[in-house]
Amino acid sequence: MKTVMILGGAKGVGKEILRSCLTKGYNVAFSGRNTDEGNEVIKSFGSEGNLYFHKIDLNSIVEIKNFYKQTLEHFGTIDALVLYAGITPVSSIIDTEENVYDSVFNINLKAPFFLLQYVLKYMMEQKFGSIIFFGSAHMDYGEIDRAPYALTKGALYTLSNHIAHHYAKFGIRSNYIVMGWTNTEGEVELRSKEGMSEEELIKKASNILPMGRMLNRFDPVPAVMHLISDDSAMTTGSIIRVTGGEYI
Repeated sequence: MKTVMILGGAKGVGKEILRSCLTKGYNVAFSGRNTDEGNEVIKSFGSEGNLYFHKIDLNSIVEIKNFYKQTLEHFGTIDALVLYAGITPVSSIIDTEENVYDSVFNINLKAPFFLLQYVLKYMMEQKFGSIIFFGSAHMDYGEIDRAPYALTKGALYTLSNHIAHHYAKFGIRSNYIVMGWTNTEGEVELRSKEGMSEEELIKKASNILPMGRMLNRFDPVPAVMHLISDDSAMTTGSIIRVTGGEYI
């Protein structure tokens, strides 16, 4: 039985990945900031034996290490790591305050980097493992008001390729999924602060995206499940664009 570790997973696309993993019979360790939210996910699926929730502050390297240790303690193995969690503040280069910059880099880049430090060591010993990065179409240069976010997503793409090249000899695979414009909870909340309803957001996206609609939380899941599975045993260093044709 595979064990999948998700940085995130309590809501949105991460929760749908969790759901699909349970359907496959996998164990899942997932994380988030709210214990009640995590416990509610476990209760809703009725899979206490196959799920472990870890409350985590992604600014804390100590808690990142604890998440890794507790996952192994609960399930005894880590077969795949999905790096989903991230934040997307509205911030251009000229408007970015230092605290915003630090927060984006801590959560989007530093947290995955140090979690990988532990998981990679384990996977090297086991001679197997699949790492799946969640990227963004902002990775190339990004919208003008997403500067720090774009930088972190570009860096994660480099990190994915770095792992794919240097750790393939240990049987470790690393791939990068570009998730396009999606009506996640975070995106809806962000647009709400700008005075835009979810319906208006979806309509706006449908007029911009080449395939005519915004992504939903289910769209990226099949690509993730393929990369977790043994069907992708020789797939590494890949970039999969699930964007509806969006290229910024």
